[in-house]
Amino acid sequence: MTYIDFILRLLCALVAGLLIGFERGWHHKSAGLRTNTLVVVGSALYVMLSVKITQNEGDVTRIIAQVVTGIGFLGAGIIFKEGMNVRGLTTAATVWCSSAIGCMAAAGYFLETLAGTIVVLIINYFLIPVDKRLAERNIEDEEDI
Repeated sequence: MTYIDFILRLLCALVAGLLIGFERGWHHKSAGLRTNTLVVVGSALYVMLSVKITQNEGDVTRIIAQVVTGIGFLGAGIIFKEGMNVRGLTTAATVWCSSAIGCMAAAGYFLETLAGTIVVLIINYFLIPVDKRLAERNIEDEEDI
């Protein structure tokens, strides 16, 4: 991997992380702009390190597998249980997706990175009203019973 490839992949990850993080920050979520950006960039750096280390021999996927495990641990720290309510699941899932997007960018899959970023943004932004309506519907249905 050339330095130009490295920088392009890192910039791609940075932009994806900024977009996802901005949306999370806009909605005042605990893992916002900096967290998601750092997750995407950190994941990309680990994958690019793996690519550089294993140029001659080795398995690139070994570090990617460890990134997934580490992000799972980070995501678990975002989830809170308050009585009967669980909070932070969507934010934890977003961090998990952000990591995957960072891995895609680092692997040089730029269009796939863009597609993944757009899908995460659509899910987190445009499905909010649907999610709220479903929550209201469930409460109304329980009252009828």
